[in-house]
Amino acid sequence: MSKTILVTGSTDGIGLELAKGLHAQGHTVLLHGRNAQKLAAARKTVMATTGGGDVDTYQADFSRLGDVAKLADEVTAKHSKLDALINNAGILRTANEVTEDGLDIRFVVNLLAPVLLTKRLLPLMDASSRVVNLSSAAQAPVSLEALAGKVRLSAMDAYAQSKLALTMWSRHLAGQLGTNGPVIVAVNPGSLLASKMVKEGFGVAGNDLSIGVDILLRAALSDAFASASGKYFDNDSGRFSNPHPDGLDERKNEELVKAVEGMIAG
Repeated sequence: MSKTILVTGSTDGIGLELAKGLHAQGHTVLLHGRNAQKLAAARKTVMATTGGGDVDTYQADFSRLGDVAKLADEVTAKHSKLDALINNAGILRTANEVTEDGLDIRFVVNLLAPVLLTKRLLPLMDASSRVVNLSSAAQAPVSLEALAGKVRLSAMDAYAQSKLALTMWSRHLAGQLGTNGPVIVAVNPGSLLASKMVKEGFGVAGNDLSIGVDILLRAALSDAFASASGKYFDNDSGRFSNPHPDGLDERKNEELVKAVEGMIAG
């Protein structure tokens, strides 16, 4: 049965390949990007794959939470049901590391944006839906002061903290929703895959993107993830695993969630 699936950050890299894979299976794919020309090109590329589903495009700059809220409104206006949300958009290195609001761009794009988008789109999802949040093997204890923009971090430190934070929030939301909401799962699609982020951040070609695409397709569609809500899947080891120990610390989780919820409500 055809499903409607939103893939953020889908104009290149793993997001684009994932969108192509979903379309090839006949699903309706909602593409997201921040550049109109790249979005148009991505739509053309996805439509060229053998499939049957529609391909919609949505433009939003995830360093601006107002754009994220607008994107959610646009999706809600056009679709009554969302079968899967794959929060793939992410950033490591960029020329402008601080947003207009004085926050580290890694925390905004990799954490606050997917949290806000997910919460805004929850009314379109039910227990049969899934939210797949892209985590990473790079995870580090979260500094709430850095999250609030009071302390500056290196690109890699901010990235690693943002990815653990999203993994922690995934576990929180899964516990909050229980069986009434969609499956919420955090997935490390694989280390050093051949994405633009890896090439720019580490100067290496990277591993085959299909490694990450395959596990994300499974996370979004397969029965193996139907009861995985709140879990973390590490594709480097090929199994469900524990995140960084802080991810299982209830007190730290509560502190993080409180800080994040306060920031997206502002």
